[in-house]
Amino acid sequence: MFYRKIEKKLFEYYNDNSAKIIIINGARQIGKSFIIRETASKFFKNYVEINLMSDYNGDQIFSNIKKTRDFYLQLSALYGDKLNDNNDTIIFLDEIQVYPHLLTMLKDLKLENKYRYIASGSLLGITLQHTFIPMGSINEIKMYPMDFEEFLYANSVGKDIIEYLKQCFINNTTVNESIHKVVLEKFKEYLISGGLPDSIKEMIVNQNILRTRENQMLTYNYYKDDASKYDYLHSLKIRRIYDIMPSYMENKVKRIKFKQIDNIEDSNLLKYKDEFDYLINSGCALGVKAVSDPRFPLIESSSKNLIKLYFNDVGILTNILYKNNINAILNCDKGVNLGSVYETVVAMELIAHGHELFYFDSKKVGEVDFLINDYDNLSILPIEIKSGKDTYEFRAIPKLVNKDGNYKLKKGYIFTNKNICINENDLYTYPIYMIMFV
Repeated sequence: MFYRKIEKKLFEYYNDNSAKIIIINGARQIGKSFIIRETASKFFKNYVEINLMSDYNGDQIFSNIKKTRDFYLQLSALYGDKLNDNNDTIIFLDEIQVYPHLLTMLKDLKLENKYRYIASGSLLGITLQHTFIPMGSINEIKMYPMDFEEFLYANSVGKDIIEYLKQCFINNTTVNESIHKVVLEKFKEYLISGGLPDSIKEMIVNQNILRTRENQMLTYNYYKDDASKYDYLHSLKIRRIYDIMPSYMENKVKRIKFKQIDNIEDSNLLKYKDEFDYLINSGCALGVKAVSDPRFPLIESSSKNLIKLYFNDVGILTNILYKNNINAILNCDKGVNLGSVYETVVAMELIAHGHELFYFDSKKVGEVDFLINDYDNLSILPIEIKSGKDTYEFRAIPKLVNKDGNYKLKKGYIFTNKNICINENDLYTYPIYMIMFV
């Protein structure tokens, strides 16, 4: 079993009988069910797993349950020999979004405290938007594909190396060159495998690139199929936006041009609000809002009409762009623009670490790839990503951190392939893999 950081939160929950019921929300194929099954079945003597999607597609035993008494009776009929009390029995309700009435029942189940519960859902973000959930009954935790640090652990890179890299990041000291080469090579492999656990397994354990790519394409098609189950008129536009995302990834300006979705002039984000909400809340896309005036907190100055979308998994993107030609990534071919790939992996890392995503866009100043809230300093942290080997000039980010300029941000980060850890005029340059420490 690959190590997942969410394990810590799960074991804290298992040890706290008074805690709110946890619901793990995330896209398909990221390992939600697996990590719950592995941890809960080891912690509790009695473990019951109910796949509500299978029930919905089958006998629909739980489809009309409105009272906790009826719920207990069905549990007893199906799993009576595995039920005792809340000290040793946990019920895992998988794909709970198919039965919103069970979401609303969770508060009563918790109050009665007959058993312990945990739930997950792959389109839960959509359901929660349209379902009344009693306050104080659940604790929603968002889960994402494996991040780069988890990928390193899966590759048997020890905690000592990761702690060493973290200290280099904190102290602005150059990484030992041999360690840098190894970690950068693993980072490039991560660009191929992405963070889907099954893809990582094929990449690391089985060393099978073809199977890795097959799993990524299967997941990509799952996401498109899920969109088809949404309201018909919206589903067509959702799939259209999802299909054109790779073409925008290759543009210098990566924000979505709304008029190209269905060839209507004067289109804007409000016209496609439901479609973008679906893609982002389902977890299959990461939304990055534009900001032209970077003031803390960022949400107060974000634009309602400009947005960039990234895939939730970098492996899906590299599969679409390069298929089985992994040398384009491993060898950093100068003829191949990896800018969109690097930006995607950074978006993955930042959102997995709890950051809301923004980017800076100004006709006069230029564009900066990412902005995040710096809560420690009550400021904004601009982040610029460069994927090539050459020396780069940055037009916009120095102006954001210029003490004599208009914005006066305290510092900015630049991430490249180079083994450089320096601070020049409050611009900190690091190797790209150190994004895992932001």
